[in-house]
Amino acid sequence: MLQNIRNTDFSPYKNFSVKSLYNFTNTTKGTPIKTPSLLEQFRSFYTQNQPNTLEQAVEYFSVFGGLGFEVDMDEDLEILIDDLILDNYDSLHKDITEVTEADPLLHSVLSGVALGDRRSHSAYKRARVNGEDGDRAIALGIEKGILSKESPKNNSYLQETPLSPKLSFAIPFVRFWFAFVSPLFKGIKEGDYEEIHTKFANHRQEFVTFIYEELCKELLKLSFKADPITEIGSFWNSDIDIELYAKTASGKKIAGIVRTSKQKMKKSELTKLRENCESANLNIDIFVLFNKNGFSNELKNLKGEDLKLFTLKNFKSLVE
Repeated sequence: MLQNIRNTDFSPYKNFSVKSLYNFTNTTKGTPIKTPSLLEQFRSFYTQNQPNTLEQAVEYFSVFGGLGFEVDMDEDLEILIDDLILDNYDSLHKDITEVTEADPLLHSVLSGVALGDRRSHSAYKRARVNGEDGDRAIALGIEKGILSKESPKNNSYLQETPLSPKLSFAIPFVRFWFAFVSPLFKGIKEGDYEEIHTKFANHRQEFVTFIYEELCKELLKLSFKADPITEIGSFWNSDIDIELYAKTASGKKIAGIVRTSKQKMKKSELTKLRENCESANLNIDIFVLFNKNGFSNELKNLKGEDLKLFTLKNFKSLVE
């Protein structure tokens, strides 16, 4: 199936597919494969499919991003999952297992990462593997370009126990595959999609939110052109987890939160973020807040050089 996908060049972005993204036949063992960035994939997806809204773009991209199929944006997402993914299970499975070398341990750990909190120890627990086997699987996933790893940031906060790194999928579709398809393959092969429909419905919002958070990071990078961001990720320790943590070329530190609430964000969120940063001994210069549906007037009045506010409307700059 993937071998026959139309590979149109939407200059300057290309229409990617699983096998073209993972150019595994040309890799040197031990050297991670470089896949297109999430921003490149999002632009490709947006150009090819012309979503009706930015919210729809993010949601459908979280499932089909990187796959390369043309997606009917007027069709319901669950129907598209059936038609484009589940009905093509055999051919997609063949391509993915070529990338993963059909390694059962890697498959188990990838499924553990796909719906967990991204921390390695949580993924190992979900996969029911020990740390040594889990580390070996993650190393293979990174080598194949399937995963990337983010280590905890060092600061003066003292940790009694080592913190687990966080893991991310390079391609949204592959994350969807290992979250919902791979663990339920028996029913899918028999043509029974009910279990995957139920599981996806139960996890849909949190699943899409992760991609929204990752695209917020891309938006943040585009927003700091005068003082470019040189480091971006998240910050966490035993007690605190801050979605966005970045540094600029001039040394300024940025901290932010991402929300998908239908309500306008209130000042209390900023207060909590500041308290978390103080507890973690982070001296923050600029705070950034992302919320799909805007902010209270109180927060808008505080907007300035040290407080940036972003809504879903700002995502338009990602595809311009």
